[in-house]
Amino acid sequence: MIRRPTGPFAFILATLVIDAIGIGIVFPIMPELMERVGAVGAGQGAFWGGILLASYAAAQFVFAPIVGSLSDAWGRRPVLLVALAFLALDYVIMALADDFWLLLLGRTLAGLAGATYITATAYVSDITPPEGRAARFGLIGAAFGIGFVLGPALGGVAATWHVSAPFWLAAGLAALNLAFGVFILPESLPRARRRPFGARELNPFGTIFRAFRIPGLAIPLTCLALFEFANMVYVTLWSFWGREVFGWSTLVIGLSLSAYGLLAALTQVFVMPRAIARLGERRLMLAGLLLSVVAFTGFSLGTALWAVVIFLPLSALTDLVPPTLTAMAANSVDEDRQGMVQGVIAALASLAAVLAPLVFTPVFGVFVDGSAPLYWPGAPFALSALIVAALLPLAWRQGRGR
Repeated sequence: MIRRPTGPFAFILATLVIDAIGIGIVFPIMPELMERVGAVGAGQGAFWGGILLASYAAAQFVFAPIVGSLSDAWGRRPVLLVALAFLALDYVIMALADDFWLLLLGRTLAGLAGATYITATAYVSDITPPEGRAARFGLIGAAFGIGFVLGPALGGVAATWHVSAPFWLAAGLAALNLAFGVFILPESLPRARRRPFGARELNPFGTIFRAFRIPGLAIPLTCLALFEFANMVYVTLWSFWGREVFGWSTLVIGLSLSAYGLLAALTQVFVMPRAIARLGERRLMLAGLLLSVVAFTGFSLGTALWAVVIFLPLSALTDLVPPTLTAMAANSVDEDRQGMVQGVIAALASLAAVLAPLVFTPVFGVFVDGSAPLYWPGAPFALSALIVAALLPLAWRQGRGR
C-alpha cells in the first residue's frame, strides 16, 4: 500500500496539480482561440491548433534532455524554479496575444519551460527506492489527473468572462507555485551524486541515442514513444471532435475533460498500487495496451453520447501504462542518470507530440470537410488503435526473461 505523501513528495504532487491546472485550463478554449486569431471552420481551426501544440512539443523535444542532464549536474531545485518562472511568463504572453505568431512564441517558451514535469519526476526518483517508483509515478499521474479535473472546468468557466481569462488565471497559479517552491522545496540530489554537464549534453539526439544503448532501456523507451504518439489524439482533437460530433459547447468540453481527469486520478490512486501488486509491471503494461486499443476503437465508431460514457473510463485505465514503463526505465539506470532518463522520456513524448498533430489533424480535416468519400470524424482514433495494436508484439518482449 502507498503511504500518505509527506514532506517534499507532497509538495511535488501539489506542484504538479497546479501545473496541470495551468495546462488543462486552456484546452476548452482552443476552438475559440483559433477563431480569435483568424482560423475559420473546424478543419482549419484543428490544423492551426495542432501547429500550436506541435511548437510546444518541438521546443520540449530540443530542451528536455538538456534540462534533465542539467538537473543531474546542478541539482533539481534550481532547474525546477527557473522552469516555473518561465511558465508564468508564458501564460502572460498568451493572455496578451492577439495574433497567431505571438501565441506561437508563447507556446514555444512553454516548451522550454517543460522542465517542471521532467525535474519533478527525477526528484521523485531521488527520494524513492526502486521497488516503490511505479506506484509513486502513478501518484504523479494522479496529480496530473486532479489538475485536469480542475483545469478544464476552470478554463470553461473563466472563458465565459473573456477568452484570455484562463491564461491570466494560469499565470497567477504558476507564480504562486514558484513562490511556494522558493520557500519550501529542498534539494534532493546531493553534490556527491551529481555528474558533470558536458558539451555533448547539448545535443538532444546524442543524448537519446546514448540512452537507447543502455541495456534494458530500448524497449520501454520505444513503447513509451509510440504509446504517447497514439494517445496524443485526445489532446489534439478532443475539443474539435466533441464539437463536430456532438455540438458541445466550451463548457461541456471542459466538463468532459474534467471527468476524464477525475477518472484518471482515481485510477492512479486506487487501481495502480493494487494492480502492480497483483499483476506485476509487465502484465499490467500489456493489459493497459489492450484496453487502449478497445477505447480508441470505441471512440472511432461512437456517434452517440453513450459511447463517451462507456469508453472514457476505459481510456482512463490506460493511464496505467506510462508510469509502469517509466518505472521500468528508471530502474534500469544509476541514480546519477535519473534526470537524463526522465529528460529522454520527455523528449520522446515531445517528439510524439510534434508529429501527432501534424498527422491527426489532417486526417480529421479530410474526413470532416468532404475531401474523403466517407464522413468519419473518428478516423484519427482508429489510426491510434492500429498504432497501439502494432506495438503489442514489442511490448510482449519487455521483461519477459525476468
